[in-house]
Amino acid sequence: MATDYGAGYGLDANTQERRHRLPAALRAPVEGRTWRELGYVLLSLPISILLFTYAVTMVSLGAGLLVTFLGVPVLAAALAGCRGFGMLERARARGLLGLDVGEPEPLRMNRQGFMAWIGAVLKSGASWRSLLYAVLHLPWAVFAFTVSVTIWSIGWSLLTYPLWFWVFPMYAGQDGIQLYGDEHHRIYLDNPFEITVTALVGLLFTMATPWIVRALTMVDRVLVHGLLGPSRLATRVVELESDRGVVVDTAAADLRRIERDLHDGAQARLVALAMDLGLAKEKLREDPQVAARMVDEAHGEVKTALQELRDLARGIHPAVLTDRGLDAALSSVASRCTVPVQVEVDLTERPAPAIEGIAYFTVSELLQNISKHARATSAAVEVWRAGDRLMLQVVDNGVGGAEVSGGSGLAGLAERLDAVDGVLVVDSPVGGPTRVTAELPWRAERTH
Repeated sequence: MATDYGAGYGLDANTQERRHRLPAALRAPVEGRTWRELGYVLLSLPISILLFTYAVTMVSLGAGLLVTFLGVPVLAAALAGCRGFGMLERARARGLLGLDVGEPEPLRMNRQGFMAWIGAVLKSGASWRSLLYAVLHLPWAVFAFTVSVTIWSIGWSLLTYPLWFWVFPMYAGQDGIQLYGDEHHRIYLDNPFEITVTALVGLLFTMATPWIVRALTMVDRVLVHGLLGPSRLATRVVELESDRGVVVDTAAADLRRIERDLHDGAQARLVALAMDLGLAKEKLREDPQVAARMVDEAHGEVKTALQELRDLARGIHPAVLTDRGLDAALSSVASRCTVPVQVEVDLTERPAPAIEGIAYFTVSELLQNISKHARATSAAVEVWRAGDRLMLQVVDNGVGGAEVSGGSGLAGLAERLDAVDGVLVVDSPVGGPTRVTAELPWRAERTH
């Protein structure tokens, strides 16, 4: 179950140590990320001018033509063009800033046709957000371009001044960069000390420039993510659709498990029991002692079938959970664990039955994992409320190495919790201990 988290990154420890030997402030001016961010800022100005010009021209034309029928399709074309530019801007942000923004919600057309497309474009919030981006991004692009180019050129010019200061006496007829001058007095940066100080000042500007550019691109990230990405409502709808699929699949899997348990367990025993009782009935007159023994065996089968039905009912929803709540139900589960388990439930009121059931089965499955895989000698379960969240924590002193990966039981448990806006966090270093924390939304039990 252990995983080498250092694998797959393409750098061993020695390479990383050599790469990071220089401080971040000295690496930043020559890092690829810095040059990509600078390229993004430089490209933003011409692209924003083109986008702003298109948006303002088309919207103004469409607004002016609204007195005629032509204004509506022109306005729709303006919004559609802004959506297309938004796609290019997302690709540019992805390539130069490493910002992966999802596609906005698609156009929702109730029917086919040109008029339906116009209506869908005009009613789409993503279209209007793209137009807003086209208008707002130009002033910011002008500011970011001016600041970045000014600071960058000043920094590198001063830093390299010792290499090119000879240009002034040879071609400009002065001793160096003029720091101050009037009719009677002039100060030039021409002696070794002043040239060295100038280069040091340039070094400070050069080291600060990447961080200034990075701060400027943070605003671009916010604009792209907020205006060109999916809205919160659309994102939430996608999450709910995904969660609904998980819930449906989970319910179907539980139904198949119940059917399998009934068919292979209690149903098979009841069929065998009916056959045994039929044989005992036939033997009753011929050999009462054999019949009595067969009835006694059937009585044992009845007890076994009842126990299996009781276990199956407990797996669906235990009666102790309904009658006495989480504290008693979890104590009952803990008593069946193969290691000693300390249970502590600190709740002043009961959560809603659905949340209570999910919490019970979450702890139950985690304790089963401890019994099967952890090789632990002790475990502890804690349940408490923190604000509007129900918190569960299961800790064991086993071998560790548990992880939430595709195909594992913890992955399925995480999907179930995510379907109700829950979270599963696993902290399980190799060698232990393992600490699994689950969060569920708190909804209080309704009282009638």
